[in-house]
Amino acid sequence: MNNLTRRSFLKTATAGTSGLMLGITIPASALAKDKPFKQDEFNPNAFIHLTEDGKTTIYCGRCEMGQGISTALPAAVADEMEADWEHVTVLQAEGNEDKYGPQATGGSASIRVMYIPMREAGAKAKFMLEAAAAKTWNTDISNCYAKKHFVYQKNSDKKLSFGELASLASTMPAPEKPQLKDKSEYAYIGTDLKRHDQDDVVVGKRTYGVDTKLPGLKYAAIVHCPVLDGKLKSVDKSAALAIQGVSDVVEIERLDIPYGSLGGVAVVADNSWTAQQGVKALKVEWDAGKNGIYDTKTYKQQLIANVEKPAEVMDARGDATVGLKNAKNTHSATYTGGHLSHSPMEPNASVVWVQDDSCEVWASTQSPADIQKVLGQFLNREPKDIKVNVMMSGGAFGRKFMCDYVHEAAAISQQVKAPIQLIWSREEDMRTGYYHSTSAQHLQAGFDDEGNVDSWLQRVAFPSINSLFDKSVQRAPKGATKDVFNHPFGIKNMQVESGEAPAHTRIGWYRAVYAIFYGFAFASFADELAHKADMDPFDFLNKLYDNNKNPKQAEQIERSKAVLALAAEKSGYHQRDKLPKGQGIGLAVHYSFNSYVAMAVHVDVDGDNIKVLNVDCAVDCGQVLNTDGATAQMEGAVVMGMSLSLYTEIVFRDGQVVNGNFHNYPVLRINEMPNVRVHLVDSDKDSTGLGEPGVSPFPPALTNAIFAASGKRYRDLPIKPMSI
Repeated sequence: MNNLTRRSFLKTATAGTSGLMLGITIPASALAKDKPFKQDEFNPNAFIHLTEDGKTTIYCGRCEMGQGISTALPAAVADEMEADWEHVTVLQAEGNEDKYGPQATGGSASIRVMYIPMREAGAKAKFMLEAAAAKTWNTDISNCYAKKHFVYQKNSDKKLSFGELASLASTMPAPEKPQLKDKSEYAYIGTDLKRHDQDDVVVGKRTYGVDTKLPGLKYAAIVHCPVLDGKLKSVDKSAALAIQGVSDVVEIERLDIPYGSLGGVAVVADNSWTAQQGVKALKVEWDAGKNGIYDTKTYKQQLIANVEKPAEVMDARGDATVGLKNAKNTHSATYTGGHLSHSPMEPNASVVWVQDDSCEVWASTQSPADIQKVLGQFLNREPKDIKVNVMMSGGAFGRKFMCDYVHEAAAISQQVKAPIQLIWSREEDMRTGYYHSTSAQHLQAGFDDEGNVDSWLQRVAFPSINSLFDKSVQRAPKGATKDVFNHPFGIKNMQVESGEAPAHTRIGWYRAVYAIFYGFAFASFADELAHKADMDPFDFLNKLYDNNKNPKQAEQIERSKAVLALAAEKSGYHQRDKLPKGQGIGLAVHYSFNSYVAMAVHVDVDGDNIKVLNVDCAVDCGQVLNTDGATAQMEGAVVMGMSLSLYTEIVFRDGQVVNGNFHNYPVLRINEMPNVRVHLVDSDKDSTGLGEPGVSPFPPALTNAIFAASGKRYRDLPIKPMSI
């Protein structure tokens, strides 16, 4: 499909195919920086296929992991196409960037990048169907209009179904820039349209990564060195091989590239249970290496020391040092947080069949192209020769960008010469995965004579994701701190510094990424400053925004204030003086991933017993595609935010993770779930994503609420870490 013009693509696509097939083009400027397409190339990123029986198939190029993207985006196509959703089938596209463009699913970018191109594709299809009807009736296209899978002739009882027009429509020219609907005309966009796969999910018919079965399939389980960069010293395989059903024990060498395997020992068997028992029977000795000293408690104290002294300046405006020295009043605080595990409900799983002339993969993945790249290097083959079937993912949160579990399955398959299903145990994922950074931030602020925050110094220290790609990285680079410097508070003198923080484990993208600890620091510190200034936190936040006179941030300020006001209003924040003793409401607002989210958290505090009663989420993500999906994203963000605020923390001792499963890495239980009310701003702005932005405002809104209820400040997350 490379280097096809639009005209030749249409001819090629319809050759041997009944009906209309269209590719969806995404502008090169909007695509991933790794592989920009030439402007003169036609690279469809999804397909619409309308057959002569009227059935419409839409292929979605981004991966579905529960966030509803495979409903929201195809529904936008169907809306502009005037297709009847009952006649639409959505299929997951295979991993193929030449056909579908970059398919990496993360950063809340799918809707932001694909929404308009997919609407345009639907509008093109509608135009071609109307043109086909006009030709059939020998009338002008302006006399024809599409509606609910038919094209009608105005002032007439004539109508033709989409199926009847499909083949003729495929010969009609497509407009370069089709007319898109007005918001008032939307049929599906902005509604709570039912997910296309909802029934299958409920009754267990969706096929996830762990569900793939092939003839001759063998099953594998694996154990890795529990310390980063550690090595295998010896392995006694005899007890594992003596288990009935175990056929092989395979040693996997480390593939020293990003996302490659750490190296480990795998047991191959007739079923997954036997493979897991075989792993338990292995007698393995490891050489821990230099990272065997890693202890998160000691490391966090070092991070605190590193941010409470001058560090490397990343960005500055004005002179924060002089401003703080001359300030009428000052305040400072240090905020910390621990490592986090992604822990999706579906653990890492893949099926790989390596043969002499082919390699095929079935995997839950957020980035099929990275699988092709890694396996291409491992097998010494062209990435395009690796076929990747993208499966429904039972949770991901950033973990399934990395494909070490796929590389390992390929290594085993190559050695045993059979298709392999590899499933990591929950314990193996928790102990040898990728982790959200532990962090420390020290903030200092100074007030001028009018009570405005005149100066702000923020030092951060956390092991950077960049360490995955360059082991020499010792601190967060400027690109990882730009969100601090560009925060829309109006601060005249601002300085951002990055402290030393070498990585002793694998750091990966985790839902909301840096916004978790940046949001915690900004909203918590603003609340502390409000009380220092003897002001209502709501009024103080508005004052911080109003002091920003930068016209380039005017929209950020306006929309941030709007969601803050909405959350405060809906939560009853302004009537909080009527709350019973021991109850409080805390506010937080954060702009991240191009979306605006404010939260008001209502708590009841009795000593160390903290009960979250209500959470009001105000969201401005531009035009909402699916209200039910957007609401679910925010509810899920509350669950994740509440878990990491109260309980979850990965602990390292002697270089090894101490946690092993949900008994000592507890996530929120259903009996703890608060009442969550989601308030979506009705907006005509460009659509942005919601996968990431909902997590970051919850922790500071919670801790601010606890302070309001009890007078106690929490600056370290989680609030209730387990003693392990």
